[in-house]
Amino acid sequence: MKKTIVISALVLGMLSITLTADEGDKPAATPPDADMKAAMERVKGFTDPGPNHKVLERFLGKWNTETSFFMAGNATPPEKGVSEFSWLMENRWLKCEYSNSMMGMAYNGFTLMGYDNFKKSYVMTSVTDIDTMMMRSEGDMDPSGQSLILYGTLDEYLSGEHDKMVKSVWRFESPTKMVLEIHDLPIGEKNTKVVEVTFNKE
Repeated sequence: MKKTIVISALVLGMLSITLTADEGDKPAATPPDADMKAAMERVKGFTDPGPNHKVLERFLGKWNTETSFFMAGNATPPEKGVSEFSWLMENRWLKCEYSNSMMGMAYNGFTLMGYDNFKKSYVMTSVTDIDTMMMRSEGDMDPSGQSLILYGTLDEYLSGEHDKMVKSVWRFESPTKMVLEIHDLPIGEKNTKVVEVTFNKE
């Protein structure tokens, strides 16, 4: 009986020493304030404007436009219009208000554009007053830094297609000239360009 008591005491003593040692190995708890500070630093990377937002400055200003539509690689005569890019929220979100015509039919449009730090993509949404469709796209600059390429979808009510894949390419040819191409990707590999808009700064 005494042996059993002694052995039990030894086992309990060793468990106590082990638990104490384990607790000593644990790192000290991080103060809540330090956790919050680290979290806020991480958040700043997603919320503060950065170098990618500087690219948006290329769009700022008033532009005269010429728009051509393409069918099987053949362009229609260019139709004149105007566009103005300005900050909706400075250094974060651009707005573009534009007036143009399509096959002689006048229309107005509105585009919202920015850079989403969390997505790590440029994002764009456009609407016009001649339909009820909202076009959305996102993408990035090409390696040259002279073209912004975005992919998105649109609904084509004339053909009955939903969520048709389209590519938009903004080419920055100079500080006073840029070109927008819109490509209808389901067409195939050739002659995918369906719209081209040339912007010349006033």
